Amino acid sequence: MPRSIHSDEYRKLTAILLDARNAAGLTQQEVADRLGKPQSYVAKVERNERRIDVVEFISLAKALGLDPAHLFSAVLTSIDKPYP
Repeated sequence: MPRSIHSDEYRKLTAILLDARNAAGLTQQEVADRLGKPQSYVAKVERNERRIDVVEFISLAKALGLDPAHLFSAVLTSIDKPYP
């Protein structure tokens, strides 16, 4: 089983974050500024080079101007994979 950062599910999560950033009309730098992080942080998340935890996910959602619960719901819908 691949590490979760390289799984299809993780790629879906980062694709949703990227789409949300683009839909918000924000640059990586603008999101990074809102987070108090360097632009490379956002770039690495979007390129699947940096794994994020749930707290970071919440911060990213808020930086995008989104409700973290609604964004997480979109991730769950996208993954839509039952576990045994």
